Amino acid sequence: MKKRLTTRPLEILVTGGAGFIGSNFVHLLNREYPQHKITVVDKLSYCGRRENLADLEGGPNYRFVKEYIADYQVMSRLITPGMIVVNFAAESHVDNSIKDPLVFSRTNVLGTHSVLEAARVNKAKLFVQISTDEVYGSLSMQSGASLETDPLRPSSPYSASKASADMLCLANVRTFQQPVIITRSSNNYGPNQYPEKVIPLFITNLLEGKNVPLYGNGTNVRDWIFVEDNCQGILRVINQGTSGEIYHIGGGNEIPNIDLTHQIIKAVLGHPDPSRVQPVPDRLGHDLRYAINSSKLHALGWMPRTSFGEGLNKTVAWYREHPDWWKPLKQGREK
Repeated sequence: MKKRLTTRPLEILVTGGAGFIGSNFVHLLNREYPQHKITVVDKLSYCGRRENLADLEGGPNYRFVKEYIADYQVMSRLITPGMIVVNFAAESHVDNSIKDPLVFSRTNVLGTHSVLEAARVNKAKLFVQISTDEVYGSLSMQSGASLETDPLRPSSPYSASKASADMLCLANVRTFQQPVIITRSSNNYGPNQYPEKVIPLFITNLLEGKNVPLYGNGTNVRDWIFVEDNCQGILRVINQGTSGEIYHIGGGNEIPNIDLTHQIIKAVLGHPDPSRVQPVPDRLGHDLRYAINSSKLHALGWMPRTSFGEGLNKTVAWYREHPDWWKPLKQGREK
């Protein structure tokens, strides 16, 4: 199969590129394909951090644009014929979607549609929608893993907004034959993740001498993937994936939240300490389990490279070494 990311310089536009997964993807893309011109578009909301990309500033093939993806006129000016567009931009924290659902509809649905349409009208070479395993809703402990062809049963305003965006993408494939690919990954973790999500929240709490808040009884199960493995999967899909298809990028690390909590405590403190767990009331509509079957992407030659233990140790080390990055963020959210 002919690869899309060739040695010939291409223009690649990455929305939400200053966020957690987006910035990791931009760094990977720049390392592996330094000849390509990368434009990052990010409105720099509370979890988008321009400093995540500071080492690329001033480079000949890098440009940063502070704009909101829901502004169609702006996106239409930025997207050019033959460009590859990768849409990471999204509101992603489930708790926030419960508090303010309309923000999620504006960015995740209308914003995605804006970029999608700009890519179609301006004849982009490929549009890649970055989605989530949460669109399938809660799985039982007895059921297997979700397939790309399974029905969508989103449970939260967040997952409903992502499912809606996915449907718009697939509609454009059917109606306009637009070249679009969707990826759905399991829970990501790693460097530069905003400390509202469970792994960086727990790590930074422990580094500050605080306890960790565990929802309910901790029996909810998530599959975890190290962020660089997800980014490698996205690159594989861009290169070898088929337009109109959905690809799962799973880590193969299903862990109950209670076990995850104790693993984080041991990784940070160097020893178990059950007294550091502080149970809190469960999240509204808390899904029991997510799991995805990634065999479709495995057939393209991709496999996750990072074991959960190795990835967790790398993540703990990063937050331990970068308090100047996360401490101001936590202080700002706690005011």
